[in-house]
Amino acid sequence: MRMDIHEPGAAKQSLFEWLGGSAAATEKIRSLVETFYDIMDSDPKVAGLRALHQPDLTEAREKLFMFLTGWTGGPQLYVEQYGHPRLRARHLPFSIGESERDQWMYCMIKAMHQLEFEESLMRHIANQLYGVADFMRNREG
Repeated sequence: MRMDIHEPGAAKQSLFEWLGGSAAATEKIRSLVETFYDIMDSDPKVAGLRALHQPDLTEAREKLFMFLTGWTGGPQLYVEQYGHPRLRARHLPFSIGESERDQWMYCMIKAMHQLEFEESLMRHIANQLYGVADFMRNREG
């Protein structure tokens, strides 16, 4: 799927709108999440990250899809079902350092490349998600 999305104009535009809004954005986010977890499930470079997850990734896939939909400015699916994401608190049971953060970002960036996200969109999403991923770290190294 080729995504030719252009930088938001002078008017403030959410990522969800930048992704095409409504059905288009939902489809792109779903594809991103599915590709992300397919990479995590198969790429030996991220074996450490994969080991932190349950054998069945179905629930993780759905939760990330719901979270990213709201995070991009779309419907707050995650909040409606689970309440405030409390991301750091929900990730505290897992040992997350720089390596896990970097593996997570590797999967996300590789997924965006595979889906042929426009370069400016990919950079924007990666920059924003890096801050989120870095915030999940709960140990040094």
